[in-house]
Amino acid sequence: MMNQSEKELQGILPGIWHMLVKFWPQIRKRQFLIGGSMLALLVETALGLLEPWPLKYIFDDVLLSKTTVVPEHVAFLGLSPMWLLAVLAFAIVVIAALRSVTSYLSTYGMALAAIQVLAEVRSNLYSHIQRLSLSFHQQFKSGDLITRVTYDIERLRLVTIKTALPFLANIITIVGMVGIMFWLNWELALISMAVFPLFSLTTTRIVSRIRKLAKKHRRTEGLIADTTSETLSAIKVVQALSLHEMLEQNFLHQNTKSLDEGARSLKLAAFLEGLVKVLMALILALVIWRSSLLVIQKTLTPGDVLIFVNYLKTAFEPMRQIAKQIGQIAKATASGERVIDILDYEPNVRDLPGAKVAHPFYGAVQFEQVSFGYDPNLRILKHLDLSVEPGQQIAVVGPSGSGKSTLVSLILRLYDPTEGRILIDGKDIRSYKLDSLRQQISVVMQDSVLFAVSIRENITYGRLGATDQEVERAARLANAHDFIMDLPDGYDTILGERGGSLSGGQRQRIAIARAAIRHSPIVILDEPTTGLDSASEHAVNEALNRLTRGSTTFLISHNLLAVEHADQILYLEKGNILERGTHGKLMRQAGRYAALYRLQNESNGHTGVEYVLEV
Repeated sequence: MMNQSEKELQGILPGIWHMLVKFWPQIRKRQFLIGGSMLALLVETALGLLEPWPLKYIFDDVLLSKTTVVPEHVAFLGLSPMWLLAVLAFAIVVIAALRSVTSYLSTYGMALAAIQVLAEVRSNLYSHIQRLSLSFHQQFKSGDLITRVTYDIERLRLVTIKTALPFLANIITIVGMVGIMFWLNWELALISMAVFPLFSLTTTRIVSRIRKLAKKHRRTEGLIADTTSETLSAIKVVQALSLHEMLEQNFLHQNTKSLDEGARSLKLAAFLEGLVKVLMALILALVIWRSSLLVIQKTLTPGDVLIFVNYLKTAFEPMRQIAKQIGQIAKATASGERVIDILDYEPNVRDLPGAKVAHPFYGAVQFEQVSFGYDPNLRILKHLDLSVEPGQQIAVVGPSGSGKSTLVSLILRLYDPTEGRILIDGKDIRSYKLDSLRQQISVVMQDSVLFAVSIRENITYGRLGATDQEVERAARLANAHDFIMDLPDGYDTILGERGGSLSGGQRQRIAIARAAIRHSPIVILDEPTTGLDSASEHAVNEALNRLTRGSTTFLISHNLLAVEHADQILYLEKGNILERGTHGKLMRQAGRYAALYRLQNESNGHTGVEYVLEV
């Protein structure tokens, strides 16, 4: 019966096979490079096996030819002992030189192939992660994903170059040595082979434990990356709430756990390596003892003993390396499985078979019995019906958690409805290719993210390939041109992470410019002025009015004073549209919208509005 640890060890092979199958398209592109490297590796291994043979003939036919009777070797090649010594000495140099060349070719070729394959895999992984649905990103933490894209791919690269190729060379070397040893003397070969069952049993048990620790260690490293990412992204909150000590304690606990798991893995690997040394010393002693008796009995030459001892001593390093390399490969397999887990993850929202590029939209939007929930058993939106004509401006209001942002996210196909359908210009949006759908919708959010590139690039991210003149026109529309020109490098000013070097109002105006450069027929505004001071809010509002003119617009706002001129106002609560109509109609109904509007109006102490959708 196979014990549990042996079963777990064999789990490495399916993992390697899974990686080869998954990465085969990338590997196939480099098949000639990999094949040439493998051929060079075989030649290098053969030369390594040939290396001690000149010493055997020097020992038998030169050093001992005049003092000891050595059958069939005195007339080797018909050369005198001195000429034979010269030829064999030259052969040692030639073998070493050829082995050096083939080693260079195999190592460089395989390293180049590994770098190219894994660079393509990393690009595919990065691209795949970006296209996975928001539900996936809500499930996986960003730190863990960053670790998979960086650390796990890098571990695969290093192990492939520094471990997998030497591991294969060591296996071939040991197999070749065993074959030659049986050819020379089967009895000594059997004694030498006695180490392999002990080695296999020891390796099986210890490597399975190393593999378990490697998986735990990778999970812990992912948690550390998550903690670091969350802390740095929220550093302002951390400092404001004095959370340093608490977060440091959490980090210390995770870091200590990671160090402990790493130390335990190293301890097992070191123990395995030491054990192999002891086993090999035992076998070497037995071979020397038995071969010496055979030389005395004239059934073996001293040169043959030299070959055996040389092979066994040479086998020390491959055996020790194999013990270490199996542990490294086990860790790399764990990293490879983490990468493949993400690559195998199918996005919930994707182009359906037969999807076509969207035509230029007019802007008519329709919801037909649309329901949605992140959890199938808990609906956030419930059987919504909505019809919006091109160019209309729709305000979506209601308490927090009522589903306002979810509603507009469905238009972008960040999620798909669990029931019902959404149509643009009379066609189900799932019949359009995703990119062609989203490219005709502009979005300005409460916390618009800017990238750590130039202002010009941030604006052109709205429409790649836009000219400098188009960038400036969009910036002027967004009331951003003047403050941009006041910056040291104008439009070429490089922003800090998430645009942190700008004020909130400035960030919003660049985000509006990014939205404006699309000239989209549909615009989504999700709390675009929340948190801005009066001056910034006024500048942003002017820009928003210009941005939305002529476009079908969805405005989400908690501020009812800002939506009273909308063509249609939806009051959403617990996933249901409880009230809908113009501001005047809803005020006459004296329902929840009217009550909340009067409350906000009284608390502000005026009847003005912060943001008016012009009609």
